[in-house]
Amino acid sequence: MKILYFAHFREKTNVAEEDVELPAGLTDVNSLIDWLASRDDGFADAFRDRDHIRVAVNQEHVEFDTLIEGATEVAFFPPMTGG
Repeated sequence: MKILYFAHFREKTNVAEEDVELPAGLTDVNSLIDWLASRDDGFADAFRDRDHIRVAVNQEHVEFDTLIEGATEVAFFPPMTGG
């Protein structure tokens, strides 16, 4: 699975994108975030506050309980404002 990191997620993790083999048992976005946050301090810091995490699976904005089985891409980005 390809994981993309934007804005402060990229800054905190020092990773723009990566291809990962997910551990068994990761079924939804919540479990993916938990796994990513456990990787090191930079990832833990990036994923500390779930109120400031937006996620897209296969380029569609989704909620944290969305299943990721079969997904090819997950992207993490902060909330956006605009006008």
